[in-house]
Formats: sequence, C-alpha cells, structure tokens
Amino acid sequence: MSILTELEELRTEGLAAVAGASDTSQLDGVRVAYLGKKGSLTSILRGLGGLSSQERPAVGKVSNEVRVQLEGALDARREQLKAAELGKKISAERLDITLPGRSHPLGSRHLINAIAAEIVEIFTGIGYRVVEGPEVELEYYNFTALNHEPQHPARSAGDTFYVRDLSGDECTSPEPSEVLMRTQTSPVQVRTMEKQDPPIYILSPGKVYRRDVADPSHLPQFTQVEGLVVDEGITFADLKGTLDHFVRQMFGPDRKTRFRPHFFPFTEPSAEVDVSCGICGGKGCRFCKNTGWLEILGCGMVDPNVYGFVGIDAEKYSGFAFGMGVERIAALKYNIPDLRMLIEGDMRFLRQF
Repeated sequence: MSILTELEELRTEGLAAVAGASDTSQLDGVRVAYLGKKGSLTSILRGLGGLSSQERPAVGKVSNEVRVQLEGALDARREQLKAAELGKKISAERLDITLPGRSHPLGSRHLINAIAAEIVEIFTGIGYRVVEGPEVELEYYNFTALNHEPQHPARSAGDTFYVRDLSGDECTSPEPSEVLMRTQTSPVQVRTMEKQDPPIYILSPGKVYRRDVADPSHLPQFTQVEGLVVDEGITFADLKGTLDHFVRQMFGPDRKTRFRPHFFPFTEPSAEVDVSCGICGGKGCRFCKNTGWLEILGCGMVDPNVYGFVGIDAEKYSGFAFGMGVERIAALKYNIPDLRMLIEGDMRFLRQF
C-alpha cells in the first residue's frame, strides 16, 4: 500500500472519529491518536525521509492537507461539544424562580436559659442587680465563709469535685484553701460582701456542680440562681413577701407558697419553700405525690456567723438569702416529669418551648 493511500484512509478514519466523539474528553483522545507525538499521522510523516525526491513533494502536500483538515474538524467539533455540555449544565442547574424559597429555621433560646432570664428579669424589676463569679472556686468561699463546719459531709472529696491544692493567697482565710467546682453560687455572695458595704441587693446566676447521679429530680451539673439582701431592718417578713412576689410572677397569681422549717449552715432560721401544685390546684395528684405542694427553693435569714467572715456588723445589719435550681423551676412551670429531658438535646422536646 502506498503512502498516499494510507493518508487517504487516515483522513477518512480520522474525520469519522472526530465526528463520532461524544464529549470533549473523547475528542482529546482522538486528537492524540492521530496528531499526537505517537499518533498515526506523525508515524507516516516520519517515513518521508525514505521517499524519493520525486515522491516527497506530493506526499508532503497531502500530509499537510490531512493535518489541516483534521485540526479544523477537531476545532469545529470541540466548539459543538462545549456548547452541548454547557446547555446540559444550564438545564441541570436551572433555577425555577416560580418555586417557593427555602426557609432557614431560626434558633431559639434553650428553655433553661429562657427560665434563668425570666428569673433575673423578675428580681431586677424590684431593684436587684446581677453579680457573677468563678465556677472553679476556693474551698474557703464555697464552704468556710458560708459557715460550713470542717466535718461537713459536703466538704468530703467523695461528695464534691475537688481540683487541686492552692496556697490560699487569693482569699482572706489564714489557712491554705483547696480548689473545687463550686457546689452553689453562694460564694459570689461572700465575695460581694467582702468588697461592698450594705445595702446589698444582688442576684447570682450560674452553673454549679455536685456529685449527684442523674435521675428525674437530680443533675450533676445544673443552673442555680441565688439572691442576697443585706440592709438595716430586714426581717423574715421581707423574705416571705419577696418570694411570694416571685412565685406569682413566675407561675401565676393563683399560686400559693408554703414555708417549712429546714436547716442550711449559712442561714438561721432557714426554710424550704413549696408552691401549690398547678395541675391539681393544691388538691393532691400524682404529680405532687398527693400533697398538693411542690418544693421549689431554699431560703433563710443570713446567719450572723457569716457576717463575721466578711466584716459586716451583725448588730446593725440583717439580711436574707435564697437559692433555686433553674431546671427545677422549668420543670414545675411546664410540668416536665424528668429533669434529664432538658439536657438530652432532643429537638422534638425542646421545640415545644
């Protein structure tokens, strides 16, 4: 077979291959197969050196024609394929402006934070101010300055999360003080009384940590809000009136309160406060264990011994303190049977609030 015949066959096959390419990737393969360094046309052109001087011009002319024709066909087919691929892409990604827009759901405040904010709003509305303190606290502020005896069970490493030893340079205690995760926000009250002279009307919200096993009514970490009042002429009647106001603002004007004697190391006298059951109206039901009452918080008059740690004259000033768990308030307000539901992150539950 002569070289000219091979060139004609190559022209026919090459043009057919170009026309049959279905995408730009396949077309590039055709270009390499015919016009690449190891392509069919290149192989033929390498044999021109073995031709006679009479054959070489004719074969060279046809070779150039084949190359130019194949390159032109490749360029034209590439433009066709690019246009087709662009059309497919546009069709696939086409935006139908008649369709309704996709909504982006907005987040909301978690129920625990919402209740904490509501508590703060109630008390700031009657003149309290918010004071915060460290969650990693000194034993002196968490126990000693709050009138806890050294033998108190809560000071045991088995009952409280101790962190490490500290020299005690940061506190007024002459003894070295250990570091722990605070079990209450009461240390904020001690720190405030050290720095501020009466009158004092403060609220201290924040997280606290206890070695409790999580169950329907206990959590090892929860949010607490405590209040402190120190002023001249403060009596238990002021405490009762304040908490009555809080209960009615939080639960409604028809709810009642009940004070039961109790013991807390840092208050004397002390009391547990109950609120009438919102489900049965105080008649007794399964939710309130047929008592008609639900425990809500602890309170009492500040023990004079506490004033001795902070340099306040107990003969001139008196005051009261109270503390409540935010999760418990939320459970009582919305009749939630298990506190663990508040921290499990189940959106089906949380979206209800």
